[in-house]
Amino acid sequence: MNRSQEVSLDTVRSGVRKKKKNKDTWAIIGFIAPAFIIYGVYVIYSIFMTFYYSMFDWTGIDANMVFLGLENYVRLFQDGVFWTSIQNNFLLVIASLFTQLPIGLIMALLLFSPIKGMRLFRSVYFMPFLMSTVAIGILFIFIYEGNYGLLNAVLGAIGLESLQTAWIGKESTAIWAVIATVCWQFAPFYMILFRATIVGIPEELYEAADIDGASGWQRFKSITLPLLMPIIITSAILSVIGSLKYFDLIYVMTGGGPNNSTELMATYMYKQTFTNFNMGYGSSISFSMFIIALIVTVFILLGDRSRRGNE
Repeated sequence: MNRSQEVSLDTVRSGVRKKKKNKDTWAIIGFIAPAFIIYGVYVIYSIFMTFYYSMFDWTGIDANMVFLGLENYVRLFQDGVFWTSIQNNFLLVIASLFTQLPIGLIMALLLFSPIKGMRLFRSVYFMPFLMSTVAIGILFIFIYEGNYGLLNAVLGAIGLESLQTAWIGKESTAIWAVIATVCWQFAPFYMILFRATIVGIPEELYEAADIDGASGWQRFKSITLPLLMPIIITSAILSVIGSLKYFDLIYVMTGGGPNNSTELMATYMYKQTFTNFNMGYGSSISFSMFIIALIVTVFILLGDRSRRGNE
């Protein structure tokens, strides 16, 4: 085969590879395009339209839309109920980070302990997350009820009558009662995430640690915890975002009351939009929720990047 024939053959092969690559590229685009279209319509487009509606005085029903510019945001920053809702949301964020994640990790570690019946405990631990939020809300309404609730009955039985109160009927205790319920419901979700990650840790690492005489705490601190950090960061982001946009259990149990003491941004947005028919003001609350969640998430990611850079 002469030189010209070799060049011609290489050109043909290159053309075939390029054609195959283009075909694969279009196949990939064809598979991911539906997801991108759905994401664009229901997420990206919705975000822009939320900001657009927030600049109007509009009921959300009639065609009369009065342009206000940023007046809804000025009103929002002067709204005491909105600031109360932000405070309650961040209380929920802190409680979720420092309660749900540690409890989820402890339950995940317990599932690997040499105790008989752990398969049963695995199902029991996960049960709260499988229950309907409405069912959980109604269940805990009866538990927290001031006159015949289970919690007050238990406190009376052990001689702590002085602690009995209307847990979700008082402004000072309602938000903590609801937060405790939220943490009880979602801790099993993080347990599953942590357990799935622990299962993937190579057993050889623990065997080497045993040979070196490492204690259980040293194994956890030097092997388990560092390898869990990526999923811990992911769980923290999920917890923060979920807490900032949380709605359903609060709405079922208290509706934001008493006297707005359990109001969250999502419940306040719902009331303004669908109860008071103030779509513009409700949209400003919704867009503010998005901005706050975005800023907090960015800070978490930057903190994780800084941590990894210092390692």
